[in-house]
Amino acid sequence: MDLATLIGLILAIVGIVGGNVLEGGNPAALINLPGFMIVIVGTLGAVMISQPLAVMIGLPKFILKAFLGGEKHNSAETVDLFVNMADKARREGLLALEADVDNIHDGFTRKGVQLMIDGTDPELLREIMEIEAESMKHRHEGNFAALEFMGGIAPTIGVLGAVMGLMGVMAHLDEPEHIGPGIATAFVATFYGVFTANVLWLPLAGKLKNNSKNEIHALNVVIEGLMSIQSGDNPRIVREKLEGFLQPSERRKGDDSGEARKEAA
Repeated sequence: MDLATLIGLILAIVGIVGGNVLEGGNPAALINLPGFMIVIVGTLGAVMISQPLAVMIGLPKFILKAFLGGEKHNSAETVDLFVNMADKARREGLLALEADVDNIHDGFTRKGVQLMIDGTDPELLREIMEIEAESMKHRHEGNFAALEFMGGIAPTIGVLGAVMGLMGVMAHLDEPEHIGPGIATAFVATFYGVFTANVLWLPLAGKLKNNSKNEIHALNVVIEGLMSIQSGDNPRIVREKLEGFLQPSERRKGDDSGEARKEAA
């Protein structure tokens, strides 16, 4: 569970609805089924026109990742994995890594290690892995585009709902007692449009875009680790190279005397 997403959503709702109450408003006045249908259903219809059906089918699952968290990639653990594999490969050869492949849980890493063990040319191996990473990035960008489009179109759909509501009010000007409530109801659609755009669609797009960047970053650690082992780099060099991808707080503390002793042996 991504607590930041959940807590942020709750804070936004509490802040907006709470502010409305402090101003003397009635939260019940924000509930309006026609306005909700115009904005939500209208926004979904508009985004379906702009995006492929495959993107729309996968969008709910993609949005769910913002609340449950995306793929878990611990790059510090990945560095340790490749350092250990580099040490084993230097002492026993690449084929010795065959026994460790089934213990690698990440599919991307497992595929790369297996290709490396199979003797794939280094440039071809890099190309294969980069194509897979780029393919994942492309899939994610389609979902970002859908959410950002929804964030851009929802306020406009909300204004459309308000106009439709005002048209209904204008048709009953002979009933003054209904004009005020009718206008208030009409503007609820505008509220829905602005609210969903700025509290849901655009923030979710930003969160998922950031998650995707982190995932691509983790895949780059794997690619560079594969290249280092295949080129025969010693464990110390592998660690120094891969830790360049990490935040300072994630890097290994202390010296590498243990690895140095292994090299000497």
